[in-house]
Amino acid sequence: MDTITKFMSLFAISLMLLRQTSAAELRGKVLMDNVCQQTPHKDLCIQALSSDPTSAFGNLQDFALISLRVAAANATGILTQVKMLIDNDNLDPGVQQGLADCKENLLDAEGQLEDTVAAILTNAKHDAQIWLKAALSAIDTCDASIPGNDDILSVKSVEFRKLCNIAVALSKATLAKHN
Repeated sequence: MDTITKFMSLFAISLMLLRQTSAAELRGKVLMDNVCQQTPHKDLCIQALSSDPTSAFGNLQDFALISLRVAAANATGILTQVKMLIDNDNLDPGVQQGLADCKENLLDAEGQLEDTVAAILTNAKHDAQIWLKAALSAIDTCDASIPGNDDILSVKSVEFRKLCNIAVALSKATLAKHN
C-alpha cells in the first residue's frame, strides 16, 4: 500500500471515530469561518476545508485532519513532478541531484504528515505541532536543494507551506480547546 493510500485510509477511519462530540459544539460552515479567520491564509483555508464534503458538519479536529489530507495531496503532486523531472536528461546533473535530494525530503514530509494525523487522533497535539514543523522543514530543505525560485516546484512548495501553516493553526486551536 503506497503512502497516500495509507494516509487516506487512516483519514477515513479517523473521521468515523471523531463523530463523538457534544451537541453544543460549533460545527460546519460557522466553525470553518471562525477558525479560518484565525489562520494566516483565510481564503485558502476555506477552499481546502470546503473541498471535503464532511466539512459541512465537521468539528475542529475534523478540520485539522482535512487540512492535513489536502497538504498531503499537495505534497504527492510535488513528488510526482519531481520524479518526472529527475528523469529529464536535458537537466544539469547538479539540478538532477537536487531533485533527487528533494524527492527524499518530500517522502519524509509525507511521513511526517501521517505522524501528525496519528498525533491528532491520539490527542498528542503537541506532537502534532512538532511533526508539522518537521514537514515544513523538509520542504524548506527541498527548495534549498534546487536552484532558482521561479520554477513550478517552488510555486507548489509555497502552497504546501501555506497548507501546513493552516494545519498548524488548526492544530493549535484544538490544543487551546482542550486546555
